[in-house]
Amino acid sequence: MKILVTGGAGFIGSHLVDALVAEGQSVRVLDSLEPQVHGAGADWPSHASPRAEYLRGDVRDPEAVARALDGVDVVFHEAAAVGVAQSMYEIASYVSANSLGAAVLLEAIVARKAQLKRLVVASSMSIYGEGAYLDAEGRIASPGLRAEAQLEKRQWEHMDAAGRPLRPIGTPETKPLQPTSVYAVSKRDHEELFLSVGNAYAIPTVALRYFNVYGSRQALGNPYTGVAAIFSSSLLNDNRPFVTEDGQQTRDFVHVSDIVRANLAALRCEAGGGRVCNVGTGRPTTIRRVAELLAERLGKKLAPDVTGKFRAGDIRHCFADPSGAKRVLGFEPKVRLEDGIDEVIQFVRDQKPRDDAARATRELVDRGLTR
Repeated sequence: MKILVTGGAGFIGSHLVDALVAEGQSVRVLDSLEPQVHGAGADWPSHASPRAEYLRGDVRDPEAVARALDGVDVVFHEAAAVGVAQSMYEIASYVSANSLGAAVLLEAIVARKAQLKRLVVASSMSIYGEGAYLDAEGRIASPGLRAEAQLEKRQWEHMDAAGRPLRPIGTPETKPLQPTSVYAVSKRDHEELFLSVGNAYAIPTVALRYFNVYGSRQALGNPYTGVAAIFSSSLLNDNRPFVTEDGQQTRDFVHVSDIVRANLAALRCEAGGGRVCNVGTGRPTTIRRVAELLAERLGKKLAPDVTGKFRAGDIRHCFADPSGAKRVLGFEPKVRLEDGIDEVIQFVRDQKPRDDAARATRELVDRGLTR
């Protein structure tokens, strides 16, 4: 089987490539080697598997995409511009890279529809917006964004009309989508474009909604990547990690090895196409706890800088209900954050990243996006 992995030189994509070639699959990679992720003038990274074929090109380039799809049976679409905060001011860039990129790739797939046996697309938990909640009576609640007047008072939790707190629960795939950033909108485009085209042309398609992915090879020099990498960069430069609000907002941190296992399960899924699955652990962890855990494991006596500020469009709680992935894919996560973080520490100790978190924060403040 010939498999194309777009974004296959990146964080998640490269781990997926390793797993596929280890199985004996014939793998081709299409990657633009984006400077913000790979560095200016970067070539293929040292971790690039010598057993895969590499094509440098952008998914928005029809000629590059046509070359990449030659003889391919399966496509894993991992390529994307990543960064919630940056997407709110580099709007055209994110929509072009993500939404247009998916469209160009899909047009080329349609032209070769007879050869394609399966599509797997990387979606994101960000398309949910806020996660799922229960009200005081135990009924499902789906709150929207918190009102700015509430945030100005530093009242962080969601309340019902009577002022009673809502209780966050695992977010199922059935929750209505309420993306709150340009990045999230573009990832919803990814998912819906692939599912609609796959359905129309009878190409089995699976969308995987990744929660907060961490692990080795995450770009430490990119201040718009995941918080584990951002916090690690700050700590390695002896700076306190910036944490917004009160630090008690929760996310679901899933190790990259579990993301890879979910992709392999989607490749073999016999349940047919048109499926959407969360890929998360179902365990909520506070952002402050992640910063403290990294500092502890790195031997840095640096408490997080809990700023009490808030970012436009930020959500309070979102973690996965992982039961759908178990039912549809037979997938269950294996790695606990407390165990997986050791691999991150081993990876970052050998790095000398520049800490751009303060600059990225200033950009948001200057644009009125952090207050």
